[in-house]
Amino acid sequence: MTSTPDAFHIREAVAYFDASKELEEAIDELLSSGFDRAEISLLATEKTVEEQLDHRYHKVAELEDDPAVPRAIYIPKESIGDAQGALIATPLYIAAATAIGAIVASGGSLLAVIVGAAVAGGAGGALGAGLAKLVGDRHAENLQNQLEHGGLLLWVRTWDSGDEQRAVDILTKHSGHDVHVHGAPQN
Repeated sequence: MTSTPDAFHIREAVAYFDASKELEEAIDELLSSGFDRAEISLLATEKTVEEQLDHRYHKVAELEDDPAVPRAIYIPKESIGDAQGALIATPLYIAAATAIGAIVASGGSLLAVIVGAAVAGGAGGALGAGLAKLVGDRHAENLQNQLEHGGLLLWVRTWDSGDEQRAVDILTKHSGHDVHVHGAPQN
């Protein structure tokens, strides 16, 4: 028994967007319409794309149907905010707790514990805020870079013609450009 060529292909809808707000709204609707987060992917960073493809690209539209293009998972803005919060809180907590432990172990007064915890916690929080800013800046830089190359590229894995139509409708509704379905070779 021979297989048809389609047996070796993954079908997916693809589009690119002019703004992150439109992209996020499309993804929110895709998720609420039954698509799984694992079925949604975005273009990886410019550096990753260029390293993996071994060439520069000028417009994201050049990449939308290339199965070799590296992709990134979708991370909601809320999750980035959660990570930033953890990056701020964790060093703050560790520094304050360490200072409290050291002061109590040395027999320091309650005032010394409070002042030490505040100073150390502030320093830890400042370190964490710097790390959080770095995470946010890198995310914003990646989005801006893609926008400068023509848009934010989005792929949606589809399993059947119903998925394909639903994905195309959603991507079109949210101002996606060059919305279409293609087959990509399976890895």
